[in-house]
Amino acid sequence: MAARSPQEWTAELAATGVNAVALTWVDNAGITRVKTVPTARLEHAARWGVGMSPVFDVFCVDDSITTSTHIGGPVGDLRLFPDLDALRVLAALPGWAWTPVNRLRQDRRTHPACQRSFAQRMVQLAEVDGLSFRMAFEIEWFVGLTGPEADGGDAVPACQGPAYGMTRVVELGAYVRDLLAALAEQGVPVDQFHPEYAAGQLELSTAATDPVSAADRLVLVRETIRAVSQAHGLRASFAPVVVPGAVGNGGHVHLSAWLSGHNLLAGGPGRYGLTGRGESMLAGLLAALPALCAISAPSVPSYLRLVPQRWAAPYQCWGRENREAALRLVTGTEGSQATAANAEVKCVDGSANPYLVAGALVAIATAAADRGLKLPPEVTVDPATLPPDEQPPRLPRSLTDAVRELDRDDVLGTALGEPLLAALLAVRRAEVELFKGQTPEQVAAASRWKY
Repeated sequence: MAARSPQEWTAELAATGVNAVALTWVDNAGITRVKTVPTARLEHAARWGVGMSPVFDVFCVDDSITTSTHIGGPVGDLRLFPDLDALRVLAALPGWAWTPVNRLRQDRRTHPACQRSFAQRMVQLAEVDGLSFRMAFEIEWFVGLTGPEADGGDAVPACQGPAYGMTRVVELGAYVRDLLAALAEQGVPVDQFHPEYAAGQLELSTAATDPVSAADRLVLVRETIRAVSQAHGLRASFAPVVVPGAVGNGGHVHLSAWLSGHNLLAGGPGRYGLTGRGESMLAGLLAALPALCAISAPSVPSYLRLVPQRWAAPYQCWGRENREAALRLVTGTEGSQATAANAEVKCVDGSANPYLVAGALVAIATAAADRGLKLPPEVTVDPATLPPDEQPPRLPRSLTDAVRELDRDDVLGTALGEPLLAALLAVRRAEVELFKGQTPEQVAAASRWKY
C-alpha cells in the first residue's frame, strides 16, 4: 500500500465511512491492548502521539499488575505513535480502521521496553551485517459456540467434523468464506486454510514478509478472526490449551535468512543445501531454544501444550520435515529450494507477543551467523519413540524453567535490554504465582478466552 500522509489518511478514511482508528500494541503477557481515536483526530495522533501509561508492560494475563526494577506503578507517561504505513481499514468491523503503534517517551525517544521497537531494532542491526529475514506465523485457533450451548465459558466446538475433514469446511463454509474475504479486502495474502487436528480447531497461513510486518500481520489476522467469529455468533480462542489433554493452539514461525539476494538455507555445500552461515544460524537457534521458550511459549498454559506426541515439538532437536522436532528444516519441493527453503520454529504458541518472538529470532540468528556453528546429528523419527537414554533433551517443562533459561542467556538478555527483560521476567514470575496450585482444568478455564 502506497504511503499516505496523515492528512490524506484522514480524508480517505472519512470519505469511506471510517469513524475511528484502533491503535494497538501487544504487552508482555501476550494481550493485544488498544487505545482508539476518532478519525478526525488521527492527524493529531500521528503528530503528537496518544498518551498511555508504561504500567502496561507489567500487566499480567488476568489484568493484575506486578512491578519491575524499571517499570511499575501509576507514575509516568508514554506516547503511542501510529505507524500509518501499516494502517488497514477493517473489513470485518465496519466503520473502523486499525494500525500498530510504536511507544515513545514524551521526549520522542523510543521507550526501551517497546516490543515493536525491539523487533525493528534487531532487524536494523541485522541489516548492518547485510542480513535480511523473511518470516510468517502460522495461526491456529479454536472456534466455539456461544450462548446456552457454552454456558459458563466452556469450550464447545462450533463444528463436529473429523480432523482435517472437509466436513468442517462444509459446516463452517459461510464463516470461512467471510473470513477469507475480509482478509483479502485488508490486503492480507493468505497461502492456505485448513481444519486442524483438535476439535473445533482451524489453521490459516499467510505469506512470508519482513519480521516486523509479519508480527503486525499476525495481530491484524487474529483481530479479524475475532470480528468474523462474533459476527457469526461464534467465539475464537488462540490460547495454547483450550481443553487440557487435547492438542493445543500453536503459533509456529517460519523464517528464512538472506544475504545479497540469496537464501542462506539453500544452494550451499552443506546438508540439504545449507550454506555455512545458514547452518550456523540454525545451530544457534537450536541452542537458544530453552531460553527462547520464555518468549515463544511464555505462559503457564504453554506447558500444558508443550508435551510429547501432541504435535507441539517439545524436544530440543532438529530434523528435515520432522514435525516433532522443535526446529524443522523445510527444504521445499524439488526446483523451488532457492526461494522456498526455510526453518520452522515450533515451540511458539498463541500466548506469545509476536514482536518479541520476531525480534528474538532475528537477534539469535544474527549473532550466530558468523560463528561457524555446526548442527548436531539430525533426529529423523518422533523423539518420544526413542529409548529414554537416546532421546534429545526436552525443552523446559514449566514456565519457571524457561524463565531461568532466559535469565541467564547473554544473547537475548543483551538484545532485549535491561528494562524490557526485567519487565518481561517480572510478568512471567507473577503469572507463575497466579496459577500456582491450580489444576490443568483450572489453568485452561482461566486463560481460554484471554488470548
